Amino acid sequence: MDTRTTPSPVPFATPRLDALPLRVAYADEMSAVLADPALHTYTGGAPETADELRARYVRQTAGSPDPGELWWNWVLGVRGEDRLAGYVQASVDTAGAQAEIAWVIGAEWQGRGYAKEAATGLVAHLRDGGAVRTVIAHIHPDHAASAAVAAAAGLVRTGEWEDGEERWRLSTG
Repeated sequence: MDTRTTPSPVPFATPRLDALPLRVAYADEMSAVLADPALHTYTGGAPETADELRARYVRQTAGSPDPGELWWNWVLGVRGEDRLAGYVQASVDTAGAQAEIAWVIGAEWQGRGYAKEAATGLVAHLRDGGAVRTVIAHIHPDHAASAAVAAAAGLVRTGEWEDGEERWRLSTG
């Protein structure tokens, strides 16, 4: 997969998860997955209703208005359970060969290693195409679980800060 020529996200899989390209039809199920207010402790905001999530998914699946940036979003299906557990996303700067990533696992599925598996799988997926050389995540300083996920995916602290979050980076040169 060459990320420079693939405007839409391509599915990928990890040992226990299927990363499926985002579709508006996932909004109802994902609103339940993301309903716990605790998921917003470090990012702010509140859970979105199915209608609000549907509207966001319409915007996200339409893609970035910037032709040099790709918005790739996947929902995470737990293999063998036929249900969704969270999502991963990447904003890819095609000119700079850089992707900013994020992950969210619903409260019901936390503590099972899904975030680590999803983030590690996403980083591998992005780097396999060869067009992404740098992966960045922004982590709240008090969010130890996300810091552990970022480290497991190969990212390291940079000491750089943006909007109260530390930038973590993995570069392949």
